[in-house]
Amino acid sequence: MLLDDMPEPAAPFRSVRMTYYDGNSRIVRWTEREVPYPDGRLIVSRTDLDGYITHANDAFVELSGYGREELIGAPHYILRHPEMPRAAFADLWKTVMAGRKWNGYVKNLRKDGHCYWVYATAIPNVRGGEVVGYTSVRRKPSRRRIEELLPVYAQWLAEEGRPAAGAPA
Repeated sequence: MLLDDMPEPAAPFRSVRMTYYDGNSRIVRWTEREVPYPDGRLIVSRTDLDGYITHANDAFVELSGYGREELIGAPHYILRHPEMPRAAFADLWKTVMAGRKWNGYVKNLRKDGHCYWVYATAIPNVRGGEVVGYTSVRRKPSRRRIEELLPVYAQWLAEEGRPAAGAPA
């Protein structure tokens, strides 16, 4: 399954064991290489109530580096980059579980250990008055806004007792 330890990336990498909200954990390896978000593309995915992927569009498959068959049924957190603060995801879940739309900048982890930034919008999917899952649409982020957020995310990581980008693990 995808929660097996990630293979070593070809480039020099860092690694850390990440434990997720459901108790699963894995060794995550990542490089400092950023893959640019392609112009004119939207990444779309849907999850069930527990955050397991039920739909992945072609742009999501391509940018994540995973095959569609690897993504469907996998927890969305397989894309969680170790340099993303937990506080950002706590706010996302608190917002969508309250039935509201969430927007934010997210650094994602590709299967090969490289990263890519997105500007994400997540919304609850409501059928018959009940939330049945979530949809996330990601678009090309503002580089200026990412640069403004880096010190904020570094502060949040420090408050969580985790090193910021570029700091020794």
